[in-house]
Amino acid sequence: MPITLAQHSGFCFGVQRAVDAIEQLLAQGKPVALLGQLIHNKQVTEDLRSRGAVVIGSAGECPPGHTLVIRAHGITRQVMDEIHALGLDYCDATCPFVKKIHAIVARAQDLVVIVGDEQHPEVLGIHSYAMGDCAVVASAQQLEDFFRNFHNLSEQSPVLVVQTTFLAQEWKKCKEIMKKHCTNAKIYDTICDATQFRQDSAARLAQRCDAMIVVGDNQSSNARKLVAVAEAHGPAYLVEDSHQVLGLQCELTGLRHIGVTAGASTPGRTIKEALQTMSELTNENVIEQENYPGDDDFGAQLEASLQSMSTDQKVKGIITALNPSEIQVDIGRKQTGYVVADEYSSDPSADHMQDLKVGDELDLIILKTNDAEGTVQLSKRKFDSVAAWYGIEAAEESGEVLEGKVIDVVRGGVLVMTGGMRVFVPASQTGVPREHPLEDLKGQTVQYRVIEVNKQRRRAVGSVKAVTQAARREALANFWATAEVGQVLQGTVRSIMSYGAFVDVGGVDGMVHISEMSWSRIKDPNEVFSVGDAVEVYIKALDEEKRKISLGYRKTEDNPWQILRVKHPEGSVVDATIVSFTPFGAFARVLPGVDGLIHISQIANERVESPQDVLEIGQVVQAQIVGIDFDRRRVSLSMRALLAEEPVAEVYEEVNMEDEVVASFGSDSETVISNAISFDEE
Repeated sequence: MPITLAQHSGFCFGVQRAVDAIEQLLAQGKPVALLGQLIHNKQVTEDLRSRGAVVIGSAGECPPGHTLVIRAHGITRQVMDEIHALGLDYCDATCPFVKKIHAIVARAQDLVVIVGDEQHPEVLGIHSYAMGDCAVVASAQQLEDFFRNFHNLSEQSPVLVVQTTFLAQEWKKCKEIMKKHCTNAKIYDTICDATQFRQDSAARLAQRCDAMIVVGDNQSSNARKLVAVAEAHGPAYLVEDSHQVLGLQCELTGLRHIGVTAGASTPGRTIKEALQTMSELTNENVIEQENYPGDDDFGAQLEASLQSMSTDQKVKGIITALNPSEIQVDIGRKQTGYVVADEYSSDPSADHMQDLKVGDELDLIILKTNDAEGTVQLSKRKFDSVAAWYGIEAAEESGEVLEGKVIDVVRGGVLVMTGGMRVFVPASQTGVPREHPLEDLKGQTVQYRVIEVNKQRRRAVGSVKAVTQAARREALANFWATAEVGQVLQGTVRSIMSYGAFVDVGGVDGMVHISEMSWSRIKDPNEVFSVGDAVEVYIKALDEEKRKISLGYRKTEDNPWQILRVKHPEGSVVDATIVSFTPFGAFARVLPGVDGLIHISQIANERVESPQDVLEIGQVVQAQIVGIDFDRRRVSLSMRALLAEEPVAEVYEEVNMEDEVVASFGSDSETVISNAISFDEE
């Protein structure tokens, strides 16, 4: 009758972390007060009591001089506020996975639904962090009933979280119900990975065995869930210790195969004693270890990583010496600690000789101890990798924006290093246009959101585009809330088209039409702008419905017609340059952007058959401004008015201003010829 122990059983990371924290306090001789049970295991609690720890029911009962230890399941926000108000010295042993749920619930703006046991300490703590409406349901059916009676759900974006030790199959049903009732719900899969591994492992083993024994405290939610998982495949029994195993002698007699698992709050020694008792009871000396193909992948790796983060393996080292091949550190032990160069960072460009100096403190993981040589090999790279992975998992749930350095361009995208973890960003999510090379990103620091996590392969996919789009939406909202016509803005030219240029004015693009670039006529926007130019523009027009922004660039003070009004009023004498001819006169440039017409009758005192007989293109002549129509942007010039033989007033009386053909800003002289009305000849 073989006895098989499930591969994933016993202390999880959160429980081990809490136990290690109090062990360290006791080892330092500090008096300790437990705020309730540290974990749901009476044996652990009694053991701690026997070593001097006291168990209290409230923060106010903490004896003077004691360090208050907060249990792994966490406490309510109100109790934490009380601890701070009392100024107590405390050690927060709350499981990081539970802490993550607190943060998710505290950020929620709408309804929060917690799936779990309403009276469980973990759920009570989570509930206290909700700022608005909050409900607790214990099953998929209760969730269905809740939504059936809940009104105005379409107006909210509810948040759904789950107790870390909840049944995975029941949670799956809850998620489907939430998706059915609310398409914009935010669902956070907060069942602890260790819980999931234990439940899956127990289910597989139960399928092969005649009966399952679950070793754990009867108050432990985790242990009770394991019993429920096992009972789906056959008989299952919950025992707290080896003494209760003896009471199952009748039930175990005659069974061919017994499976054993243990809750996340069950100490290793309790599991060992229970196995030994079963072995003696059944006369079976061989205790096998469950092993399935694939079990040594992510699940085993994560368990190993969690164990590596315990205080047994995680150490802090003070750098005592540096050389190109290794970093020597003092870890507070007799052995000499060292980190080889390859174990410093996952970033190939990182250089410990430049980054570090003697006296710096590093977080490290012990790789290997050589007692014979008195050395301890350590790794900063692995510590960073594990810590970064948890951060990436949490960021995927919460939507937190992460920052990292682009370390490589690979097929289909780029790799971004955050902490010690590499995140793949597909080319389509980099925000780089297709025609631009991704190599331009290499070495840059970027912000991104984690959009996909593969826990089994321990890989993550990120999106830079998601961050830039969100920032752009926010900038757009801010812009439309404050924008008004005439407002002056600083911008950057993003792109140039044949008809104008698009300018980024703080995360929002507006267009400067080619006609708004210069008071002079231009044929190509590239004559004025280049991509990347920093420019000052002003809002010319806004179309909020179509979200279009028209920008102006040319300045009022540069308007040649304004210059003409100030510097060259009617009667002024100017040097004008002949630019073109018509059968009835010549156009002459008074200012850049302002051409005036010298009618054929105003070129000389004598009769002129053709303007070309007297004038040449490019010739500079003196002429008097005899008429200006600012509304129609027309200027009349006269060379004849400056000749002594005939008074200016008499000459000008012959000119009908309504019939005069003149140049206007922005048009070639020839383009207005067809609109001309000839002067009466002399």
